[in-house]
Amino acid sequence: MSQTLAYDNLFNFVLQVFLQMGCNTEHATLATQVLLSADLRGVDSHGVARLSGYVRLWEAKRINAKPNLKVVYETPSTAVVDGDAGLGLVVAPFAMQVAIEKAKKVGTGWVSVKNSNHFGIAGFHAMMALDHNMIGMAMTNASALVAPTFSIERMLGTNPIAVAIPANNEPAFVADFATTTASNGKLEILQRKDQEAPEGWVQDANGQATTNASALKEGGAMLPLGGDREHGSHKGYALGSIVDIFSAVLSGASYGPWAPPFPAYVPMPQNMPGEGLGHFLGAMRVDAFRPATEFTDHMDNWIRRFKTAKPAPGHEKVLIPGDPEREMETTRRKEGIPLFESVVADLIGVGEKMGISFPH
Repeated sequence: MSQTLAYDNLFNFVLQVFLQMGCNTEHATLATQVLLSADLRGVDSHGVARLSGYVRLWEAKRINAKPNLKVVYETPSTAVVDGDAGLGLVVAPFAMQVAIEKAKKVGTGWVSVKNSNHFGIAGFHAMMALDHNMIGMAMTNASALVAPTFSIERMLGTNPIAVAIPANNEPAFVADFATTTASNGKLEILQRKDQEAPEGWVQDANGQATTNASALKEGGAMLPLGGDREHGSHKGYALGSIVDIFSAVLSGASYGPWAPPFPAYVPMPQNMPGEGLGHFLGAMRVDAFRPATEFTDHMDNWIRRFKTAKPAPGHEKVLIPGDPEREMETTRRKEGIPLFESVVADLIGVGEKMGISFPH
């Protein structure tokens, strides 16, 4: 890491970038909140390190800074949202709010999204439901970088799933994970550090296991969760496929190998079957199933019992999904957000292009 910036200073810089792109104040503020939530929670692969990528997509006219977000089809509990090529950082929260409003009325709300872009950290969108004492879900398809089990062809994205579940006195259960062994952003971090990738993360262009963190640049592919068939990669392949179908086939977005690539310099696939990237978001009112206080009290009980599970030798304690990210957010709000030298250089370049001074 080269320097640490206070959250507010970084927030103001990112906000100015989105405003310069043409976003209105509401959208620019929301996009900044979503983006920086990743850095706060320690998911550095999906935070400000991605900002220059969004700018390049906007320059390539693949991101519409002034989208007309709208519901194009709906029932009492479901909807399809057209993101009008807007920032996924803005489109996904809009769609999640639609899901929440439907859940308020009929118990659950399910929204599939088309014509969107990369939506940042999935957990942010799922956690929106927590403010309403609801269970939230969020998933998205992404650039095709992942080879299905037994293939050398890139067919799926890292296709994350996030689920946020409220508790009473205990912090919420928040699971947020890629359906690959690791996210592409973690590979990028290893490249910045000039380190090798752990076994099971990637394969080379011939389908052979490799620890080369730059394998994707040399025609290789990422691997589904599990790494190889013997360790359950067929299960990660299935999970990634489910996300792709729910997010894109269901909504009318482009799916599989036709998903629009995040890097603006990568040519768009030919014969795309849909519009943009797709997301799938859901909200469930707890009291649509049982009294909410009963549920949250039992969630407290569930969490406490798992936290007191006997740890294996060499491990201090058992964690609940969401614990590491919550602890990291507490630390980084106080101490600031650390940035790699390459990310700082990237952000300085964005600032110079936009006429915005990067904070020091």
